[in-house]
Amino acid sequence: MQNKSILVVDDEVQVRTMLSSMLNRFGHIVDSASDGAEALNKFEENDYGLVISDVVMPEMSGIELLDEVKKISPNIPVIMITGHGTINTAVEAMQKGAFDYILKPFSSKAIEKAIERAAPSKHPLEKNRPGSATKVKKIITKDENLLNILKTAKNVAPSNATVLIQGESGTGKELLASFIHRHGKGNNDPYVAVNCAALPDSLAESELFGHEKGSFTGAAVRKMGKFEMAGRGTIVLDEISEMTLPLQAKILRVLQEKEVDRVGGKKTVPIQARVIAISNIDLKKAVKKGRFREDLFYRVNVVALTIPPLRQRRGDISLLAEHFLHKHCKNNNKKIPKLSDKAMSILLKHDWRGNIRELENTMERAVLLGEGDVILPESLYLEESDFDEFSDNTKKNIPLQAGITVKNMEKKLIVKTLKDVDDNRTQAAELLGISIRTLRNKLREYRQEQ
Repeated sequence: MQNKSILVVDDEVQVRTMLSSMLNRFGHIVDSASDGAEALNKFEENDYGLVISDVVMPEMSGIELLDEVKKISPNIPVIMITGHGTINTAVEAMQKGAFDYILKPFSSKAIEKAIERAAPSKHPLEKNRPGSATKVKKIITKDENLLNILKTAKNVAPSNATVLIQGESGTGKELLASFIHRHGKGNNDPYVAVNCAALPDSLAESELFGHEKGSFTGAAVRKMGKFEMAGRGTIVLDEISEMTLPLQAKILRVLQEKEVDRVGGKKTVPIQARVIAISNIDLKKAVKKGRFREDLFYRVNVVALTIPPLRQRRGDISLLAEHFLHKHCKNNNKKIPKLSDKAMSILLKHDWRGNIRELENTMERAVLLGEGDVILPESLYLEESDFDEFSDNTKKNIPLQAGITVKNMEKKLIVKTLKDVDDNRTQAAELLGISIRTLRNKLREYRQEQ
């Protein structure tokens, strides 16, 4: 979360102080309030990037504060914290637009992970240019297919051709997008990544195309859209398949005419940015199902690159495992252990449904929980997955156990609902009473836990 402070709201001074100190250690700018009224006063005077609020507070509850915050800034992520966690409170908060909730007592890791997930959603789009403030991440591979993809990407980078990158979640699609940007003519210009799944329908046009002052309630000043912000650089439309069909029609016009219409504007604004579209589903199949416009598909499918899943790149597993092992040992000031032959064998045989992201999480967990100079199989926690367990339980119609945690109850409910509707996420979200974005975030969280 860059250049945006976090507002912490809790009536307990000890919790407020501890949480603020924790966030400061993570490198965030933190402001705090002891109740809802103070929080609203500060919120109206400052531009926060995230709100973290207790649920149970005197006079104005966290749920009531959530309502008021969303009226002022509908797109800001709000994380709820409660020591009085019930499934009803959690569901109510999510239905009213909370990004996530965390139960007390919470760990610093839980807070950090929640913030990482929430960071893209205030401006789902604004990320640093690759290499501007953080070290450029390299694509590590010796796989012949992926090396050929990188060669093609490097060849098309100097052009202004639209690129479509497809592949399963966690394969490194945005990493490839930033690779193309770095090798392109506009590598010194902005790189703007837009998480299309995180764009609220009511604000999508304003975020992408900008708006004029007074064009709608709350439009106090003229705002530049993300296509304009990208200038001569690159705009990445991540999860483009999650756009509504009406918005897809507007994106099609932008790509055809190379101009945008600000909301409430009378003049068109020319755009020069290179467009990269990213999807974790097969867009051809989405076209056949009526979920994606055929004309837009052909407009973005000028150069198509499909990243193979990790299970088809077995030769990269040992390379990546060693890379992540060194990375997380360095981050945690730990001596680099050796991977035992049995542990490496398990890594090579695993199906890696979460791809590289899952492998990195596995290696980080092994570094943190492993003991001694050798990483043994039991430090990988790969032989049984919680997600598999929940999936099996729902197939057998096993009832929920007494004493189960709210988080695990939620997980079981989501998995069972998805099974009942044949994995139709839109229908599942409607049945659960949550947004499709919240459902996607929850599923992503479950994959990261594996």
